[in-house]
Amino acid sequence: MTTMMRGAAIALSGAVMAAASMGPALAADPIEVKFTTVSVPTDLHTRAMKVFADKLNELEPDTFDIQLYDSGSLFGQNGDLDALQRGNAEMAYVSFQLIADSIPEFGLFTAGYLFQDADHYRKVMDSDLGAEFKAKVSDEMGIQLLDVCYLGTRELNLRKKMDVSTPEDLAGVKLRMPGNEAWLFLGKALGANPTPLPFSEVYLGLQTGTIDAQDNPLPTVEAAKFYEVTEQIVLTDHLVDGLPMAINNQTWDELDETQRQNVTEAAKAACAWNNENRYAEEERLVAFFESEGLTVTKPDVDAFRSHVQEVYLTSDRAKEWPEGWVERINALAD
Repeated sequence: MTTMMRGAAIALSGAVMAAASMGPALAADPIEVKFTTVSVPTDLHTRAMKVFADKLNELEPDTFDIQLYDSGSLFGQNGDLDALQRGNAEMAYVSFQLIADSIPEFGLFTAGYLFQDADHYRKVMDSDLGAEFKAKVSDEMGIQLLDVCYLGTRELNLRKKMDVSTPEDLAGVKLRMPGNEAWLFLGKALGANPTPLPFSEVYLGLQTGTIDAQDNPLPTVEAAKFYEVTEQIVLTDHLVDGLPMAINNQTWDELDETQRQNVTEAAKAACAWNNENRYAEEERLVAFFESEGLTVTKPDVDAFRSHVQEVYLTSDRAKEWPEGWVERINALAD
């Protein structure tokens, strides 16, 4: 009996030691999340990526290995979406323009003078319309849209000073746009000659005269130092621009419900931080650019709005927009 008990004790001791030695091996590896953007380190939505990482690590300690890549160091302009869909990156900002190229009916979200501000974007994304939109993006593009960060209100930035009052004044102006159809269409609707050029080449393009102008929100003009090689900003307010923060379905499907909620909460915290700081930056930047020697002018915005909306509404693109969505989006602005 004593021999049997001694043998059982030895066996139990061995089992405990074996279990203890297996503990680290059984611990789940952190979930790798490569989050990539083409924007420069000083840009607010680049810095918002760090807010996202910090918040998610707070909510989910030791669960995620979040790796942040900026300045196109991992993938170039328009390469982020392919990277998400192929599983080469887990997270990125995916513009509404890229979404529209994949799902033409959602070209509606790229139309000039549609959204009023960042709160309007969030109301739309949190509505039944937004849920329908996100579900179709997930089904057809393989990505989840977590939240929309306010990128800013896009303005024109000219290499050489000129009189710009109406869209007709932009005839022949080589206006840099990202190289996809939705962006190029917007450039044409503004009255300019849209010229595709990667973001990383815009500074040199302005410096050398390859392009005459570029359009971006004012914080981006500062962050990328475009004010060093331009003479004028024209406050057209032609696009209240939002930038969805996205995660691919391969990663999303591996998360449990609590992890999904925390990833979404972290994205919303990051975009809220971005939005607050974007508005503060926009308020101070007109004076800053004037102090740097730029001329800041206000055109006939009503003339621009009327022209841009007419170009969109009479185009083949508008025929593909979901019926009644313009009215529903407008109703959520109140």
